[in-house]
Amino acid sequence: MAGHEIPEPADRRQVADPASGPQAVEETRHSCDPAFRHGVVVGFDGSTSSERALAYAIGMARRSGSGLIIVHVANRLPTTVWAGCEPPVFVDVPDHRTEVLGLELACADYLTEVPWVLVERGGDICHELEEVGREYSADAIVVGSTQGIVGRIFGSVAGRLARRAQRPVVVIP
Repeated sequence: MAGHEIPEPADRRQVADPASGPQAVEETRHSCDPAFRHGVVVGFDGSTSSERALAYAIGMARRSGSGLIIVHVANRLPTTVWAGCEPPVFVDVPDHRTEVLGLELACADYLTEVPWVLVERGGDICHELEEVGREYSADAIVVGSTQGIVGRIFGSVAGRLARRAQRPVVVIP
């Protein structure tokens, strides 16, 4: 779980040679367990709203007979370079929260009903949730609503994700 994955660009594909006959066109992607294809992606950070989203996602995955992909997006802090006015650089901050969340989830009785996997990512929460949803061909993304003034000022994750996602987004209050 430690480390940072850099996803392959979506436009990098192996194209079959038309002269060589009918071959399947294969995309280069991260391989993922077939049990989790068409599963339910849920954003989880341990907050109360993400716990409610997780509970809903568990029920959704159980009813549909699919796997649950729990995503924790680790912290990335912008560091600006003052001299020369260069664009901000993002620095990965060691985030041991994913390991703690993984241990808590592994001990949770309520997750015994569905197959699940915990995925750690770093970066923009909306982008990473949608990217994981794309990789696993998820049927839906479940997130908790943003509480507090930060969400009102900068925009909520749920609102931004609902506007840009290519699959259904379920927002749990």
